[in-house]
Amino acid sequence: MKNWTLTKTRLFEGVWEGVLTPEGDMPSGKPEIAVTHLQEAVPGVELIEKPDEKLWVLRVPIPADRIADGVQTFLITESTTGETLGSFALLSGDALSYDIRAEVTLLREELDLLKRAFRRHCLETM
Repeated sequence: MKNWTLTKTRLFEGVWEGVLTPEGDMPSGKPEIAVTHLQEAVPGVELIEKPDEKLWVLRVPIPADRIADGVQTFLITESTTGETLGSFALLSGDALSYDIRAEVTLLREELDLLKRAFRRHCLETM
């Protein structure tokens, strides 16, 4: 059994990309990788060997029908062992924007509090 390390490199033009490196020597065969969303296989997954660099490039095209409001999580596993190598998530929709606005409002309030305390400190130490 080989152990693999998966490192995300980018998400570009609807394709998630990562680098798959073996822990130890480069195995002779192609790793069996599965990507799922809601326990359904994601089609079009590519695994491109880079033998000079001793790694594989994993490319996962994100199907348009899998993009929806909320959090959509994609799970990447090694098929033969069932080992989870990684995951990525897409976040979108009104619920998310509300959370972000709430966080920004909270940060603004904290910043105003710090500004008042700093000004009061400056006046008291003069």
